[in-house]
Amino acid sequence: MEKQLWEHEIIEIAQGYVREGTAYVCLLCGAAFEAGRVYEMEGGLLYDAQGAAKRHVTQAHGTVADWLLEQKPALTGLTELQQQLLKHISAGRADAEIAKHAGIAPSTMRSHRFKLREKEKQATLYLALMHSLAEKTEKRIGATAQGMLDPVHPAATMVDDRYGITAAEREKTVKTYFDETGALRQIPVKEKKKIIVLREIMKNFRAEKAYSEKEINRVLGRIHPDYATLRRALIEYGFMDRTPDGSVYRAAGN
Repeated sequence: MEKQLWEHEIIEIAQGYVREGTAYVCLLCGAAFEAGRVYEMEGGLLYDAQGAAKRHVTQAHGTVADWLLEQKPALTGLTELQQQLLKHISAGRADAEIAKHAGIAPSTMRSHRFKLREKEKQATLYLALMHSLAEKTEKRIGATAQGMLDPVHPAATMVDDRYGITAAEREKTVKTYFDETGALRQIPVKEKKKIIVLREIMKNFRAEKAYSEKEINRVLGRIHPDYATLRRALIEYGFMDRTPDGSVYRAAGN
């Protein structure tokens, strides 16, 4: 099973790529560069695999900070205001300018800087706590009596106990709601089961591909007649993003 973004070392996440077997892989989109090959990047410059991966991250995503600040706040645990303030800080704006943009007093901006610094300290100590706890109990915090909790998809709109799903629950729900051809027998009413079903449906879409609404409807229509309800749910639960005019759909986070 592939690692989730947050399961990598902090230094790996910060650089945006990692060595996996014989390739260097972008952690943000999955683009892979095979070791031993030479790659021509934008501008006609040639790079080895590691250099190409590093260059790709910059060209395709900016910095990792840029990319993370464009994701839904739930992924990083920031509030929407904190995320906006960090975007201004990332852009190099002074406190007075940020305060004006955010509609807050300069003294309030200083208070937010203090809180963000404290959040950084707390996050570091929390990671140390979880690592030590896992070593002490020989069990990760996600391990329950029913098995390990499944990871939450990065673009989930609101993470709560609906996402407390184990592999056993997922397998049982998939068997109950999908027939042997992959068609959906019915759309679940219960939130947890709906999330499991939507996650399973996303296996029919390629992460890097842009889809039109017509293409989305065609794929979903093969799964269940009420493709419009499924399409709205994929957006609502953060599995898919779409452009404001609804012309392009993508797997969320890509």
